[in-house]
Amino acid sequence: MAETGGGAALALAEEEERRRRRRRRRCTCRIVGADVTRGRQQQGARHHLVQELRFGDARFAAYFRLNKCQFEQLLRIVAPSVAKLDTKFRQAVQKNGSAFVYGDSFRSVAFGFRVGASTVAGIVHEVCAAIWTSLLADYMPRPDAAEWRKIAAEFSHLAFPNCLGAMDGKHVVIEAPPSSGSLYYNYKGTFSIVLLAVVDAKYRFRVVDIGAYGRNSDGGTLSASAFGTALRQNTLGIPADCPLPGAEHLGPMPHVFLADEAFPLRRNIMRPYPGHNFRLSHVRRMVECAFGILASQWRVYRRVLGVSPEVAENIVKATSMTIYPVGFYENTTYADAMVHKSEYTSCFLLFVSAGYRGSDCTGRSPEDYKPTL
Repeated sequence: MAETGGGAALALAEEEERRRRRRRRRCTCRIVGADVTRGRQQQGARHHLVQELRFGDARFAAYFRLNKCQFEQLLRIVAPSVAKLDTKFRQAVQKNGSAFVYGDSFRSVAFGFRVGASTVAGIVHEVCAAIWTSLLADYMPRPDAAEWRKIAAEFSHLAFPNCLGAMDGKHVVIEAPPSSGSLYYNYKGTFSIVLLAVVDAKYRFRVVDIGAYGRNSDGGTLSASAFGTALRQNTLGIPADCPLPGAEHLGPMPHVFLADEAFPLRRNIMRPYPGHNFRLSHVRRMVECAFGILASQWRVYRRVLGVSPEVAENIVKATSMTIYPVGFYENTTYADAMVHKSEYTSCFLLFVSAGYRGSDCTGRSPEDYKPTL
């Protein structure tokens, strides 16, 4: 019995020693983590670098991708939705949106701001969702007939009347989601979600559809989107047909969205065709320029997003929306097309009948027919 009792005591002692070692390891991990976050106010980027950058407009804009006025205006709108309260146990992380604008990894931002990487990921997800919900109703409302007419008037100054916007899709590259197969695999050999956008004559996003699988074509993305459904069902509030300037004899013409060859040709969708490509492409470049401005302003579009498709969708929503409250395009001209009056009138010669051409025209070159095609 004595040996049995001694063995039990030895087993208990060994178990206690194992527990003590486990407690020591856990305490060590907590102390190291606490030391990193405890130095947030003394060494974190927000309390030092960010405060220094406020004294220089150029450096602040280069760091945050927004100037100080734009940043503060956006912060005032979004802050009530993401603000947290301090408690006696811990101080809340101030979500000033700074982690959202970087093109860097969550871990790099976490080290700079002395917070956890999971905290940065949560902040980005929450701030992006708050930007979208806070600004959607006021800064990207659904256009009605009056608003469509204003957009068409802006395009008329670019010598393309009855135009409601330039439309195209952009692939936002992400890491392959687990168990997704080839759903997000696109023709470029990467994994992506699709941003389908309609842009007006001032490079502003008027309609966006975000989150389609990368494997879908632009035409397939349009067909599956709510915008494409409304366009087919004629529920977008598109203005009534009206004659083209200088071609009233042709009668009323429909208003159209300009797109490339990836989209189908429909009554309200115009795509390039021989003899008219120059004028159409000249105006359709608006959406290409808008995507370029978006990628230049927000550097996350220049790298692979290592987040889930849901978080990537929120990031795209926020970046496409952010330009509105900060007045990114107001009083700013990037590449306005200054079209001469004679050029504006001559573009409608494309709609004029060429008349009868007999056999004596067979010797003429195709270049001679361009003004009548």
